[in-house]
Amino acid sequence: MVATPALAQDVPSGQPVTLSEVLVDAVGTENWLRFRFVAPEIARESGTVSYVEAEGDFQALCDAVALPYMDDFDLTADIVIISLMDRPVPFGTTEPVATQFFEAFRPGPDGCVWEAF
Repeated sequence: MVATPALAQDVPSGQPVTLSEVLVDAVGTENWLRFRFVAPEIARESGTVSYVEAEGDFQALCDAVALPYMDDFDLTADIVIISLMDRPVPFGTTEPVATQFFEAFRPGPDGCVWEAF
């Protein structure tokens, strides 16, 4: 399942972030939902937002975008992956010049809970 691009999201870092796609993936016995966002300001060469500055964006995007999306489309997930990429990169491919950040969460009744891998 893939989502179409959405409008920019408000995030704590203030950077422009746009939903690129949502992927449903079976990893072992778990159901994973991957929310992939384009965030041009994390680019290594020309960006203005570091991982530390974007760190709060992951939680905000999981709580404000992923959980409502799951409700809207009646989806369940064991793990929600929030990814930020400075440019669209096809899932599963590498692009050495692209910058990508990822965080994992478990959806819970009170919001997303960060998951250490």
